[in-house]
Amino acid sequence: MSPSDSRLFIGLMSGTSVDAADAVLLRLQASGQRIETLACVSVPFSNALRQSIQALQAPSPGELELSARVALELAHVYAKGVQQAITRAGFIARDITAIGAHGQTVRHRPGEGFTLQLLNAAQLAETTGIAVVYDLRPADVAAGGQGAPLVPAFHAHVFADKAECRAVVNIGGIANISVLPAASPGSTEQVLGYDTGPGNTLLDQWHERHQGERFDAGGIWAAGGTANQDLLAAMLADEYFHRPPPKSTGRDNFNLEWVNRHLQARAAARSSRMPRARDVQATLSELTAITIALACEQAAPARVFLCGGGVYNADLIQRVTRLITRRLPQCRMATTETAGVNPMAVEAAAFAWLAARRVDGLPGNLPAATGATGSRVLGSIANPWGRLRS
Repeated sequence: MSPSDSRLFIGLMSGTSVDAADAVLLRLQASGQRIETLACVSVPFSNALRQSIQALQAPSPGELELSARVALELAHVYAKGVQQAITRAGFIARDITAIGAHGQTVRHRPGEGFTLQLLNAAQLAETTGIAVVYDLRPADVAAGGQGAPLVPAFHAHVFADKAECRAVVNIGGIANISVLPAASPGSTEQVLGYDTGPGNTLLDQWHERHQGERFDAGGIWAAGGTANQDLLAAMLADEYFHRPPPKSTGRDNFNLEWVNRHLQARAAARSSRMPRARDVQATLSELTAITIALACEQAAPARVFLCGGGVYNADLIQRVTRLITRRLPQCRMATTETAGVNPMAVEAAAFAWLAARRVDGLPGNLPAATGATGSRVLGSIANPWGRLRS
């Protein structure tokens, strides 16, 4: 692919794990049929920023000002990711067509008609000198959709195969699945996608509360516990897991308060013995694994690609593999690395691709995945000094 028939886009993603911003630099062929990942970096959040974002997960005094401050700080963190990606790949800002920036979700209530991702896009555009495509979810919500997941169209573009049905499972803070029926790459007519439930978010929050570290490295703490079957059954009874897609969720639904409600219900039952904190961690790991496996069983793909930070949790992946293999013995499993895409780069890369769709005036959502009444061009554009030209 020569530079003359391609463009460069950067995708930025910070998810429900609230730990870092990922930046991916992509080269997209002018026809849009080929992509190449040129750089992938991650900029960790400071403890202060994490705490501020976590505080905004629920209504509180002074939240309007705190939201504005967080949006501004996120712009500076994102800008660092942009600069590091550009430098690593050997380019300068003027080489980049646009940035696709997800922002930080602090509310996701599509049933009430809104979703909120914080980011001071004007500041990000001003700091980097690059046009920023942002606020990508609201247009889908306005059209009656969930505003999520937005990545299935990108997954179809990169991972679909005409000879077999495939699934892509992203295990971020929230886990989601894209089901890609046998079709030519880029075909999206029958593609489905939805959030399966919690991915890493409950594991990370519970581990931080009881162990003082942001995440359970390798799932070692969970591996040393025993899943409590009664608690697991109660959690699996949550109505979200039984709701048909399209559907999406987030920390609004799955948080420590949700875990505590289940534990308090057990405490109220005098015959129930409270599980150890480590056993709760194992139970939460099993919960994530079961809900992913059930989604895969319903789709019955020939191949499953795994991506997201969860692929580095050995305990979780062992559980996922065991459960999927039991349900689908012929299914092959691997990370997206085998398809040429870094597992940590997939979601941010999707937002680079969505930025290209916005710049070209093309739809970015899949109504079958989000439930929107139709295809929509997604996102607004912050365009410093009018540099972006059609």
